[in-house]
Amino acid sequence: METKQIGFFSLIKEDFSVPFQKDPAINSKIELFFNYPGVVAIVHYRIAHKLHLLGFKVIARILMGFTQFLTNIDIHPACKIGRRVFIDHGIGVVIGETAEIGDNVTIYQGVSLGGVSLEKIKRHPTLKKGVVVGAGAKILGNITIGENAKIGANSVVVKNVPPDATAVGIPARVIDKEKSKEENIPIQKLPDIDKELFRYLIKKISLIEQSIQANPKTTEEETELQHLYENYIRCIKN
Repeated sequence: METKQIGFFSLIKEDFSVPFQKDPAINSKIELFFNYPGVVAIVHYRIAHKLHLLGFKVIARILMGFTQFLTNIDIHPACKIGRRVFIDHGIGVVIGETAEIGDNVTIYQGVSLGGVSLEKIKRHPTLKKGVVVGAGAKILGNITIGENAKIGANSVVVKNVPPDATAVGIPARVIDKEKSKEENIPIQKLPDIDKELFRYLIKKISLIEQSIQANPKTTEEETELQHLYENYIRCIKN
């Protein structure tokens, strides 16, 4: 971790200040305790992580279990989280045991930093400083998301993402790195690769149907395909 060490209480004080820097919706300090479960979860994590390092691992896990019940955010006390990390809204966020999160990272609701192995190894992702992870994204395995990279909402990332890049889709694919860096695309305006693919397929099917209508000779394969399509329509209606 590239985090510069500061005092424990200074670190918690800094955690409480992050929403005022990153969320224009906040109006009062009292809101931190009632409307920002991500802040509550991070502060509890700081305490639990300290206990974990001191050898009180069971107590640390109990504290984070209580935090999960309170905030619906699951953070393992052994993971490493840097400074000024902001979990926005936070509901459904999961951060695994060997995950590492750098400074100034922003994570939206429904994000999972999960593992794909049952071995006692580094099995969760590393997020370098400045990363932004969109709502519902899943980042799985011992992979690295480079500095200032953006992960699109609902993307599933299973490979490394280079610094300053933008990754979207299922599985996530890196779009033009230089273009995304120059334009500084906001997380809510990232391109939807899967949507574009479906638009292409729908247009292609439409052209094929027009061609069939112009030449109505029906083959056995086309009849079978029509039956499959009718079965599909029945299934989605039931």
